[in-house]
Amino acid sequence: MSNLLRHLLAICILMTCGPRAYGQLERYVYSADSAQIDPEQKYELRFTIDALTFFRDNEYNSKELVKGYTLPGMWLAPTLSYQPLRNLKVEAGAFMLHYWGANRYPNANYSSLESIEAQRTSKAFHCVPVFRANLQLTPQVNIVLGTLYGKSAHGLSAPLYNDELNLTSDPETGVQVLWHPEWMSLDAWIDWQDFIFRNDQGQERFAFGLSTRFLPSRRKARAQWHLPLQLVMKHTGGEINTGASDRSIKTWLNAATGAGVDVALRTRRVPVTLSADLTAAYFSQQSGSVLPFDKGYGLLAQVGARIWHFGLNAAWWQSHDFIPVYGSTLFSSMSTSAAATTLTDPHAFLFHAEYAQPLARGFSWGVGLDYMLHGEESIINSEDPSWRSGQTKGNFSAGIYLRLSPSFLIKKFRTAQTR
Repeated sequence: MSNLLRHLLAICILMTCGPRAYGQLERYVYSADSAQIDPEQKYELRFTIDALTFFRDNEYNSKELVKGYTLPGMWLAPTLSYQPLRNLKVEAGAFMLHYWGANRYPNANYSSLESIEAQRTSKAFHCVPVFRANLQLTPQVNIVLGTLYGKSAHGLSAPLYNDELNLTSDPETGVQVLWHPEWMSLDAWIDWQDFIFRNDQGQERFAFGLSTRFLPSRRKARAQWHLPLQLVMKHTGGEINTGASDRSIKTWLNAATGAGVDVALRTRRVPVTLSADLTAAYFSQQSGSVLPFDKGYGLLAQVGARIWHFGLNAAWWQSHDFIPVYGSTLFSSMSTSAAATTLTDPHAFLFHAEYAQPLARGFSWGVGLDYMLHGEESIINSEDPSWRSGQTKGNFSAGIYLRLSPSFLIKKFRTAQTR
C-alpha cells in the first residue's frame, strides 16, 4: 500500500505541473456524426456514405498480457435518411467490415471477456443492418432508438474504453438518452448485443453505460473545469435459453470519476490548449466467477497539450486487480493471451502523439502513435505456481486513418402544408 501512496503523490504532483490534450482523432476521425437535428433539413431525403479506412500496427512486447497484431481494413456504412419533422430523423442502411486478406468472419461479439464460439460465419465481409430513429424532444434532449451514437462519442476515459473498437466493433444498438444543458453533458444507453430465442445455444448479452461530465466553469472562462462520472456494465445471461451449455449469469462493471481542467492560451496565430486530469477507475465482478478478481481499482493521471491539429499526451497508470470491460488489455491485471495468468499491481507510463485534420466537409484524416512502458511486480500463472517473472517492457502502436462521411441531398419533398 505504501508504494501505491507514493504513486498517488506522484500523480498529484503531475496534476499541478502539466496539461492533458483531448484527442484530435476522436474529434475529427472517430466521432464524425452528431445527434443534433438541423430543423432546416425537414422533408429532406439524404444519402450518406460513412466510411473509415485504416491501417493500425500493434507491436506488444508484453506477450504474457496480450499478443501483438495488425489491423488493415475498412468499414463502410451507407444509409438513407429522411426527416419528416423538424425534430425527428430516421435512418436505414448497413454496416460492413472488411480486413484486407480476410475471407471469413465469425458472427460473434469481439469485445467479450469470456471466450465465445461463433455459431455462424459469413464470407467476404461482415455485415449488420443499421436503423436509427432520433427524436429531439428539446434543443438539449435527444432520444435515440436502434443504432446509437456510440463508440468514442460516449466520451469514456481510456481505462473504460479502447479506441481501437472504433475500427473493429459493430455499431451499438438499443436505446440512448442524450442531455446537454450548459452545465453538464449526459449520455445514458443500453447496447443490446446478443438477442436469443428459446433453446438457443448462446446467451443473452447487453451492456449499460452512463457517461456524464459536469461543467462548473463559466462559458467564457479561460480555465474550463470538468468533473466526469462514468459507468459501464456488461451482463450475460438469459432465462429462455434452456438448451445452452452455459447458463451461468455473468455481470461485470467498470466505473470512473475524477476531475480535469482545460486552459486555452492566448496566442495570435496558433491555438494552444493545455489540460490535465486525474481519473480513478473501479472494477467489480457483480455475478459469476469467470474472471480471477471480484474487485479492483486503478489511477490514471494525464498531462498534455493540443497545438493546432497536433495532440501530445503523457500519463501514468497504477492499478490493483483491475480488469477493463471494454478498455485495452494493457490496462488490465488479467492476461488475454495466456490462460490463468494475472499481474500483481501493474503500472505503466503512457505517451500518445497524434495529428488529425479535416480536409473538407465530410472528409478528414489522421495519424496516431502510442507508446506504453509497462511494468509489473510479478506475473503469476495459477496453473504453474513456480513460474513467476516481473520486468518492464515497451509496447507501441501506430496507425493511419481516413474518414469519409459525405452526405448528398436526393430530394426535398413539399407537403400540402408547405405549398
